[in-house]
Amino acid sequence: MQSIFWLVDSLLSIYFWILILHVILSWLAAFNVVNTRQPFVGQIGRFLWQVTEPVLAPIRQVLRRLFGDLGGIDLSPLIALVLVAFARRLLAEMAVSFR
Repeated sequence: MQSIFWLVDSLLSIYFWILILHVILSWLAAFNVVNTRQPFVGQIGRFLWQVTEPVLAPIRQVLRRLFGDLGGIDLSPLIALVLVAFARRLLAEMAVSFR
């Protein structure tokens, strides 16, 4: 059972870093530091978008319903990071209780 907890925790950790990379790349693209039309950067951007968008889109919808327009500020990655960190902590507590 500990192996399953380790695997899920590892996957959540990887997803946490993928979210951070998505945010960093979006900032770099917004400030014209990187050119997303460059093939390699475009591939990385598409990969990060495809992996993170299924989680971020529903969070954006909820935020839009609750707060309306936030003036172009996207808080969905921050909330996703908090949820992933919460899930990892909850998983760690469950792993300890199963011992």
